[in-house]
Amino acid sequence: QVQLVESGGGLVQPGGSLSLSCSNFGSFTVINTMAWYRQGPGKQRELVASITRSGITDYADSVKGRFTISGDNAKNTVYLQMNSLKPEDTAVYYCNAVTWTNYYWGQGTQVTVSS
Repeated sequence: QVQLVESGGGLVQPGGSLSLSCSNFGSFTVINTMAWYRQGPGKQRELVASITRSGITDYADSVKGRFTISGDNAKNTVYLQMNSLKPEDTAVYYCNAVTWTNYYWGQGTQVTVSS
C-alpha cells in the first residue's frame, strides 16, 4: 500500500521560492509516474507537473520555466522546486503516484503566495 506524505508548503511573497517534497511512507512498490496537482480556491484540481520512472517530465504551461519536478526512484520520492511564484500559484498542492494497478493521493499541502 502506497502512503504519500507531502511537506514544504507555506506562505511566500510574490517572486519567492518554495520546495515541496513527497515520499511514499507505505510499502515500497514500483511507481511508474509521480506528479503534483493543485487546486486553487474555487477551481478544479489541475496537473502541475509529472515525472515518469524513466525521468520524462511534463509541465502545465502556466508553470513552465518556473517550476522543476525531480524524483528519486530508490526513495519513492518526488520534489517540486517552485521559483518566481505568483499569487495565482496559491493552492493546495497534492502529490499523486501511479503504479501498475492503482493510483494514490497525498493529503495535500497549502501554498500561499501573498505580500
